This record gives sequence, structure tokens and C-alpha cells, in this order.
Amino acid sequence: MIIESKTTKYSWEILKYVFAFLILIGILAPFAWLLISSVAPAKQLITVPLKFIPSHISLSRYSQILHDMDPSSAAYAFRHAMMNSIEIAFSVTIVCVIVGLFASYALSRLQFPFRRGLLFFFLFTYMVPNISIVMPMYLLFSRVHMLDSKLTLIIVYCSFVLPYTIWIMQGYLEGFPYELEEAALVDGCSRFTSMTRIIIPIAIPGIIATAVFALLLAWDEFLYALILTSSVHAMTISLAIAEFVGKNTADYGMIAAGGVLAALPPTIFAFLFQRYIVGGMTNGAIKG
Repeated sequence: MIIESKTTKYSWEILKYVFAFLILIGILAPFAWLLISSVAPAKQLITVPLKFIPSHISLSRYSQILHDMDPSSAAYAFRHAMMNSIEIAFSVTIVCVIVGLFASYALSRLQFPFRRGLLFFFLFTYMVPNISIVMPMYLLFSRVHMLDSKLTLIIVYCSFVLPYTIWIMQGYLEGFPYELEEAALVDGCSRFTSMTRIIIPIAIPGIIATAVFALLLAWDEFLYALILTSSVHAMTISLAIAEFVGKNTADYGMIAAGGVLAALPPTIFAFLFQRYIVGGMTNGAIKG
């Protein structure tokens, strides 16, 4: 019986690793093919049957994107759009994390009428489909002459990223014991002082984890940028990748190279703060 139980245990362990390996392949395979497509010859991407190993590797597409100075080229537009996306995404993240932190602190610590209703209202605004409000937003910003502006995109992105940050950080802060803050209030600290000196230092992993997800929301957005912008001045990276698709042809290699470059900033940001992201999610799960 003991031998059979050990055999069953090892079989389950092997089965778990096999499933984990299959899931890993399913997740990484699209990214591997994206990288291969960005360095493979153009003819090889449209051959049948498809060849997964490139005959030779070329970095010419990356060089074209980074050095093409022709204002009418898609590579030039991509380079400017990438800088626009970095500026917009980080601005949205900073604003939403700061405002969301104070709002989530009030919702988790203060007692006032309709507190729970207000929290669910924030969740409801996040769940509203973008397609249902994009045209009213277009008409609104058209009236005030704010179309094709990075500031407009920052305002619009904050409208759906902020409810997300409030909802996530409110649940995270609600898990902290009240005794820590009560002790600070007894010692003469104000609400603001106790928040900045006690709550925020403890909540840094959760704040950074929320910031990463907020950055990804702003970075990947496509619909609002498509409707509210019309030039390179405010174009985002998701639109710039679509510029590689012409009327009759599509440059799959350039699309793949653009996808690889578009994935770098959020990947680097997540890698730098990986320890805080894991700590924030783990602590939130334990406290919840």
C-alpha cells in the first residue's frame, strides 16, 4: 500500500509538471514566433508549408524602425508613436496611482454614507464597454477642440484606469490592521501623516503591482486612440503597428518587429519591479 501511494504521488507530480510545461509552451510560443518573424526573411513568412527556423537572421527591420527619417514612412511614425505611448502611459499611471491611493484610503478607512455604493459605482464605470461611450467622448472633445492631443488621451485613459486602481488598492489597504494607524493617531499624528508614514511604506508592493497593471491598461489601449487621434503628433504605438498594413499588402515582418519593440517597455518595467509585484499579489491574497 505504501509503495502504491508513493507511485500515485509521483504520477501526480509528473502529470502536474507535464501540464505546466504545456501551458508554458502555449504562453511562450506566440512570443517566440513574433521574435522569429521579426528577423526572418520576408519570403519565408508567406511560404507554404511554413518554416519555423529562419534561413538567415536579419536585423534590418529594427534598424529601419530606429533610423528611418522619412516623415511619410510607417517606421518614422512608429518611432514617434512609441515615445507618445511612453509619455501617455506613464502620465496616466502616475496620476491614477496617486489619486487612486488617496481615494482607496478614504474608502477603506473612513466611514461615510454610500461608501459601498460609491465603490461599486467605480467598478461599474470600469465595466462599461468602450464602444458605447467613444462617440460621445469624440463629440465632447470635438466641441472643445481637443482632438488629436496627448492630453486628451491622458484624460480619457484616466477615466477607465482610475476606477481599476481604486478598486484594487481599496481591497489591498482594507486588509491592513487598524491598530497600526490607531496607535499613530493616539501619538498625535494626523490622518495624512499616518497615511504617508505608516500605510504607504507598508503598501508599496501593492502600489507597485497596481501601477504595473495600470501601465499595461494604458499602453495596450487601441479604440480611443483610433477615434480621437489622426496624426503622428498624438498617435500611440498600437496605431503605429497598424500602419504597417497597407491597402493591398501587409508587411508581416515589420508588424512583428513593431510588436517586439512595443512589448519591451512594459516588460522591462515589470521585470524591474518583479519582486514587488509578486509580494503585492501574495500579500493581497493572504490578507483578503
